[in-house]
Amino acid sequence: MKIAVMGSGGWGTALAMVLLENGHDVTLWSYTQEESAVLREKRENPMLKGVPLPEKLHLTWDADCVRDCGVVVLATPSFAVRTTARSIAPLLDPGAVLISVSKGIEKDTSLTLTAAIAEEVGEGHPIVALSGPSHAEEVGRHVPTVVVSASRDRAAAEQVQDLFMNERFRVYASDDVVGVELGAALKNVIALCAGICDGMGFGDNTKAALMTRGLTEIARLGVAMGGRRETFAGLSGVGDLIVTCTSMHSRNRRCGILIGQGTPTRQAVQEIGAVVEGYYAAATAKALAEKAQVEMPITEAAYQVLYQGKDPHAVIHELMTRDRKHELEDSWV
Repeated sequence: MKIAVMGSGGWGTALAMVLLENGHDVTLWSYTQEESAVLREKRENPMLKGVPLPEKLHLTWDADCVRDCGVVVLATPSFAVRTTARSIAPLLDPGAVLISVSKGIEKDTSLTLTAAIAEEVGEGHPIVALSGPSHAEEVGRHVPTVVVSASRDRAAAEQVQDLFMNERFRVYASDDVVGVELGAALKNVIALCAGICDGMGFGDNTKAALMTRGLTEIARLGVAMGGRRETFAGLSGVGDLIVTCTSMHSRNRRCGILIGQGTPTRQAVQEIGAVVEGYYAAATAKALAEKAQVEMPITEAAYQVLYQGKDPHAVIHELMTRDRKHELEDSWV
């Protein structure tokens, strides 16, 4: 199949390589001519070092590449998903399947990314969210990876399974696109918090508690917004949370480490050198929690540190000294 991957960051490039290896005709689109020229000259993505780009992978910065494509993968940072969808909407073939692989919630609208895409491209295009515990650096090195393909259109979700699956990249299908996307976006907030705890010198006990209670918050809000409970026990929920909170591949965790060590938040975000989705998701999650009247103390604490400059030590003290609760009464399962 002819496929265009819109976004030549590490993740877009890694997924383009999977599709290429599966025998598809793949074009990798870059936002600027300069970015595309670097890839063409080096035959390697600076964000995915050590992974050579084969000559049969087409490289371009012309959005016209989506013409005649049966599938278009949207792999830009979350803040650029809507504008990218808007720019390609008039160029899409009727019935072309759109796959959103970015993780986040749209800042100004609080919409999931597939919802934002749908607003721009209109009806007639099945939209799928591909998510799960998947670092581009490992996918690019052929490390076995398992993700989930979620869509209200079952045939589209299963088509994405067929497109991507091989001996090292396994895909499960789901119809809970809301739960899958919210798990993907909100775990970045918890990963930032995990990094902050690491930067402060806390240990495994702290991180285990943070991840467990963080998952409770994610699921609580996700269910309130229409997701299914069981989704948060799956790949896009606990699976993605584990990998993002524990790996140094995670930009969110690395940014949190800097903050925990005393680096001002904005400086830490800049030092990472790539989009730290959890920084933006913290503000959106706080707003969503307030609107849905869902209690999310860890997310609230993250917001205070990231946006109000509150001392992480004071925030930890407040979290640890909250009123006592019964765990099962406060659980999401």
